[in-house]
Amino acid sequence: MDAPRLRRSMSFLGGLLRARVSLCHSTLQTVRQISTGVCCQVRMHAIPKLKVVDRWTEKRSMFGVYDNIGILGDFKAHPKDLIVGPVWLKGFRGNELQRLIRKKKMVGDRMMTLDRHNMEKRISFLYKRFNRYGKHR
Repeated sequence: MDAPRLRRSMSFLGGLLRARVSLCHSTLQTVRQISTGVCCQVRMHAIPKLKVVDRWTEKRSMFGVYDNIGILGDFKAHPKDLIVGPVWLKGFRGNELQRLIRKKKMVGDRMMTLDRHNMEKRISFLYKRFNRYGKHR
C-alpha cells in the first residue's frame, strides 16, 4: 500500500472511531467528563522591563558581616555574643512556650504585676494547647 492510500484509510478509521465514541457518550449517561479548565496561552505583547534593584540597601550591605569574626578575631567572640536584644532572646531557638518560660525564669521576678499575670496566662494556655495538639500526639 502506498503512503497516501494508507493515510486516507487511517483517517477514515479514525473518523469511524470518533463517531463511535461520540455515539457511546450520547447514549450512556454514566460517563462523566472532567475538565480542569480551559488551557489558555500566555500572550506577551512586549518584553517586560527589568526591575530596578538597589544592591546597597542596609540589609544587603550588612549581609554576612559577622561570618568572619572567628577568623579575624582569634575566635574570641561568637556572633551570638554580638546580638543586641533582651537577655532571654540572645541565641535562643524555640517556640513561643519555651520562650515565655525562659523569660519567666530570667526576668519574671522583676516584671510588672499585670505583665507577669498576662504572661502566666499565655503560658498556661500554650501549655494546654501543646499537650492537646502537639507533635507527639
